[in-house]
Amino acid sequence: MTNGKTPLTDRIDVTVPSVARMYDYLLDGKDNYPADREATEQLLQAVPSMKVLALNNRQFLRRVVRVLAEDYGVKQFVDHGSGLPTQDNVHEVAQRVHPDARVVYTDNDPIVLAHGRALLEQNENTAVLQADFRDTETIWNSAEVRRLINPDEPVAALFVSVLHCIKDSDDPAGVIRRVAERLAPGSFLVVCQLVSEDAETRRFVTDFMDRSTGGNWGEVRQEADVRRFLEGTEILEPGLVEVSTWRQDSDLTLTQPSFEWIEYGGVGRLV
Repeated sequence: MTNGKTPLTDRIDVTVPSVARMYDYLLDGKDNYPADREATEQLLQAVPSMKVLALNNRQFLRRVVRVLAEDYGVKQFVDHGSGLPTQDNVHEVAQRVHPDARVVYTDNDPIVLAHGRALLEQNENTAVLQADFRDTETIWNSAEVRRLINPDEPVAALFVSVLHCIKDSDDPAGVIRRVAERLAPGSFLVVCQLVSEDAETRRFVTDFMDRSTGGNWGEVRQEADVRRFLEGTEILEPGLVEVSTWRQDSDLTLTQPSFEWIEYGGVGRLV
């Protein structure tokens, strides 16, 4: 992006930790580098719940996609800030329910684009777009979205564990609002992010991640902030919650070793 935001690039600097690659390391992935692993291990020393939180968050994403596809008939998904591909991606979950489901992944990390396109090149109903999720104009006017997404039908717009990657000055609520304005009634917004009610934890993690990623981080926020992101929508049951408790359907949920922060969010329907 321009206008003061970090521009997109095809260059991968493996000496600077990337949020996407740190998350990949937490999920036991292989697409990460020593700088990512070192930064993650340092953060785990201060907030030991981070790995379990990441694993539970991934399960939340899978449950949300399955529920929206099965119970609400959603066949279109746009995953904002999708991160690196991992087992059971959005398109795999959705297409098990609806083989013709269509998914667009977006991320500003060039390694995500490279790996994503390699995995998805045989799937004509999916696409990967290199774009900063703040740049809603570029995403929703892209060839990928125009080819796969019908704006007159319900769409699930996913903002899963990405809003803490942008600062308050980037107006995350405004980003969500601009996307919502493009969606048909009956569409869904899926929102969750890292929150803490403890000011010291918010300050420590925000400062650590900002330093580690070279400024590519936002804010650990509070639950009330996330509630504001979904104002004006009809919140699906069980409401906005710590995400491991959202419609649990298996014994895969892990118990966090501590609760200095949580991943908090839910699903709002546009009416």
